[in-house]
Amino acid sequence: MTKRANPHRESLSTEGMFSDSASVEWVIENGLLDYDKAISEMERLAGAIAIGHAQERVWLVEHPPLFTAGTSASDEHLLNNALPVHKTGRGGEHTYHGPGQRICYVMLDLNKRKQDLRLYVATLEQWIINTLDHFNIKGERREDRVGVWVKRPEKPALPDGTPREDKIAAIGIRVRKWVTFHGISINVEPDLSHYEGIIPCGVEGHGITSLVDLGLPVTMEDLDIALKQEFEKLFGKSQ
Repeated sequence: MTKRANPHRESLSTEGMFSDSASVEWVIENGLLDYDKAISEMERLAGAIAIGHAQERVWLVEHPPLFTAGTSASDEHLLNNALPVHKTGRGGEHTYHGPGQRICYVMLDLNKRKQDLRLYVATLEQWIINTLDHFNIKGERREDRVGVWVKRPEKPALPDGTPREDKIAAIGIRVRKWVTFHGISINVEPDLSHYEGIIPCGVEGHGITSLVDLGLPVTMEDLDIALKQEFEKLFGKSQ
């Protein structure tokens, strides 16, 4: 899940996305959710939110192993067809979803908040960074790479001397009538070998990591608690 970088994200304040007009529904899906069913439900719910017939929602899910191709996906970045490939309307290129990865589908009405997509993406990034801080992981933004990255000084540098960094979380959004859908993913303990079937988000050289890969025995439940706490600080009350 990714979205093409926007300039000057580092300088954006994440103020402006908080709304006390209504609480946000917080839903945790049990088991592995079929990807097409998830897309269908997001489409339905985003439409209902836009006309005031549904509550804003954060929907936490896991999917069976699969690749998704965003609106900027290039065929050459799909290295094999070992897993099903789903074309999707979110921004960005190819990414992987699978068990052990927490996906947060975020359906918010920016008409109630602030109609600024750069600010919204920066706030999603800050949400991830603040959540990772609960586990003593320093996540960082990069101007040329949307998502959240972790420095890996213990790994060999790239051939040009650039220090190695691994991606731990991705972002990919879609907005219709100023209602958001799709969202973020954070790697807890997915099968990282599945990423070998794509060039993740079109970024070569750097790698992919997870909380467990970094030596932290974090459970999905641990992550969900931290996600909810940090979400409410940035976006408003959830229930």
